[in-house]
Parts: sequence; C-alpha cells; structure tokens
Amino acid sequence: MKLNTRIFGEVDIEDEKILTMPFGLVGFPQLQKFALIHDKDKPVGSVWYLQSMDDPDIALPVIDPLSVKPDYNPQIKEDDVELLEPLTNKNLLMLVTISVPEDITQMTVNLNAPILINTDTCKAAQIEIIWGKEEYVTKYPIYDYLNSNRD
Repeated sequence: MKLNTRIFGEVDIEDEKILTMPFGLVGFPQLQKFALIHDKDKPVGSVWYLQSMDDPDIALPVIDPLSVKPDYNPQIKEDDVELLEPLTNKNLLMLVTISVPEDITQMTVNLNAPILINTDTCKAAQIEIIWGKEEYVTKYPIYDYLNSNRD
C-alpha cells in the first residue's frame, strides 16, 4: 500500500506489515491501521514512528519503554491481550508514545498506556496498566535520556 505522508513523503508498506488496532489509540479511536516506521540501522531504543494508514497526516513518535525505564514491567489485565493471542516473549513488541511539546526539554512518554504488538499477527492494542499507576505515569520525562544517547 502506498501512502503520501506528511512526515515521510511517499511510503510503500507491504500489506502484511500493516498493524491492525481494532480500538485505535487514546485520542484516535477511529484510526485502526498503522505502519511502524523506523531506521533499521538504528538500535532498539531509538525513536520510531507509528504512521497512521487511515490518516497520512498522523504519525506518532514511539519508543521501547525499557530503553527509557529499564525496570518497566507493567501488569495488565488478561482480557486486554486476548485479541493479541497467541502472545509470547518472542513475538511481543511493546512501545510507548512520546509527547513532544514546543519546549523539547519537556518531552515525555506515556508509561501508563503501552502499545502491545504481536509481531507475528500484526495485531496491536494500546492498553492501560492496572498495577503500578503511581510509578508508571502518563508524563515520564525522557529528554535527558534521548539527549545522552544521540548518535
């Protein structure tokens, strides 16, 4: 599928690589098809983009939460992952959205609502964690981390 995006220009995404999110994302429930765009030469922990296939103007920056909070281990309800089954440690990709305000030194990630992706089935869901809400805030600062890990 070809898509002319605001950020990346024209991209060609193989149909089997399009992520399906039946419930959309927080704030974007109507958007249900996404592509994960990243530089294959950059390591895990780099900023990637969740590009909407439904709206070419929307691409959300995302990152592996373990790269910014190594002890991140959210507890989630089993019901929230049923649509992603069979989910294993080998096919699970977890990402969190990055919020980039005008003052980029105030950049944060949402640790309270990770995006889980089954890389085998390309099914995904953004879920809300049920334990650890005090620790896993919606605005966890990451500017210092990103700034110290620049290439």
